Amino acid sequence: MANILVVDDELGIRDLLFEILNDEGHTVELADNAAAARAARLANRPDLVLLDIWMPDTDGVTLLKEWASTGQLNMPVIMMSGHATIETAVDATRIGALAFLEKPITLQKLLKAVELGLSRKPAAPVAAAKSNALGAVASQSTHGAATSTQAVVLPATHQSFELDMPLREARDAFEKAYFEFHLNQENGSMTRVAEKTGLERTHLYRKLKQLGVDLSKAKRIS
Repeated sequence: MANILVVDDELGIRDLLFEILNDEGHTVELADNAAAARAARLANRPDLVLLDIWMPDTDGVTLLKEWASTGQLNMPVIMMSGHATIETAVDATRIGALAFLEKPITLQKLLKAVELGLSRKPAAPVAAAKSNALGAVASQSTHGAATSTQAVVLPATHQSFELDMPLREARDAFEKAYFEFHLNQENGSMTRVAEKTGLERTHLYRKLKQLGVDLSKAKRIS
């Protein structure tokens, strides 16, 4: 079993995650802010960190950047939030987070993410100035007279989507790029993509059709 660090300023969330992960046989350390998280990471060298994004002293993305820039991001980190935008989730992944869990976190999604995290090494941190993994282009008008546009590009699948569109459309664009990336990574294997994304095959197939993902290269049986 693993040593897992849970970082969240909400007592109820910390207690809930402690109970679930402890019942699974893991050793669970708790931190309610970034300072406590830094100390716990140094003292216990966790195998996995569950890190909340919105905290009162230092937010989770800033702490993640700190670990990445100082060579301390040598464990998988899964971000958590109930209010984060797609842009924030993408930024955290670019920095080195393995995955993102949206609150309220279901038991199935939590355990699947933890299983994935413990089976993987953390993504290599990339310096923002030299990063080619994700490109962001923004143009902003003065005094709010014109509109602003920001695009996130995912070169692994040659996909892009605009962040100034309605939330539902932005989410669909992101999910399409997400699933196309995993299909590409798994050479079209629906079974392996279902395992990686935590979806049932039938649900996954329905989701891909709904998003307009090209399934011509997908393997229905692996």
